[in-house]
Amino acid sequence: MVDEMKKYLYSLLTKIDGLYSVVVSDRDGVPILKASSEKAPESALRPCFLSTFGMATDQGSKLGLGRNNAVICLYNNFQVVQINDLPLIVSFIASHSCNTGHILNHKQTLQQLLQPLKGSVVEP
Repeated sequence: MVDEMKKYLYSLLTKIDGLYSVVVSDRDGVPILKASSEKAPESALRPCFLSTFGMATDQGSKLGLGRNNAVICLYNNFQVVQINDLPLIVSFIASHSCNTGHILNHKQTLQQLLQPLKGSVVEP
């Protein structure tokens, strides 16, 4: 099962031009599954970076617009798209010119694929 998930994550690296890494982590930023190319910035793969999504999504949900589903951060050289699929967080690290919509198009497929993994992660 995990091998199938990893295979799909690595296939995304070739399907989406400019995608450097896909990381599935828990809410605390602890990586569970990861597929990366050599172009992925090391700092964006650290648990302390990945865990910031939890704080950002909590704040975004307080705006009164409903539950926050994703956070997109654009930097000079890359972008980070993080999808809320609690208790899992899926983080995409890509070049700044990567098509963000193309990344988001894989959300539903990823959620279905990761469904069996959700039972293994305990949410506080």
